[in-house]
Amino acid sequence: MKAHIFIDFWNLQLSVISVATSSYRLDWQKISPWLITQASNAVGRALSFEGTHVYMSYSPNSKKDAGLRDFATNVLSRFPGVQVSLVERKAQSAPICPTCHQPIASCPHCGNAITRTVEKGVDSAIVTDMVKFAWEGALEVAILVSSDRDFIPAVHMLTAKGFKVINAHFPPTGMNLAGECWASIDVRKGLTDLAR
Repeated sequence: MKAHIFIDFWNLQLSVISVATSSYRLDWQKISPWLITQASNAVGRALSFEGTHVYMSYSPNSKKDAGLRDFATNVLSRFPGVQVSLVERKAQSAPICPTCHQPIASCPHCGNAITRTVEKGVDSAIVTDMVKFAWEGALEVAILVSSDRDFIPAVHMLTAKGFKVINAHFPPTGMNLAGECWASIDVRKGLTDLAR
């Protein structure tokens, strides 16, 4: 059975931060083999690893995100079978007062400008790729690494067409998505194996 791994980068990173110690470092070379092993156990047969797709948003004006982009393009994307999709966070308009409907350009307390960014594109890129690979016959099992319930409609659609979606998450976070998938993987149980 052909399996692809789809990783919502920030969802995974924030989940790791919430459960691990501050010194914990994820070894990205270990993630794909570990997930394939866990998913194979869930399915009851060996899966054929067809690739890992990592979806990452970044702010073009952030020095911190510049280092992250460098890691994504010069390290992560060079691992066997790994493809990285970088999505630029776009600026969003200032918040609007719910009473007078005027934009609030600066903080009424400190006077600093209020800027908001929105991550449009990561979830839709993941869904598009899952459906594309299924449509092309390149996927029988999708391993989705996220706790975002926004993926539930895509899971329902793929499941209805006979594909298996296995959710890798950090319980109790993401139980809604996990409950809609064919099986789930508790990533917390693998943190020791996945450490750098």
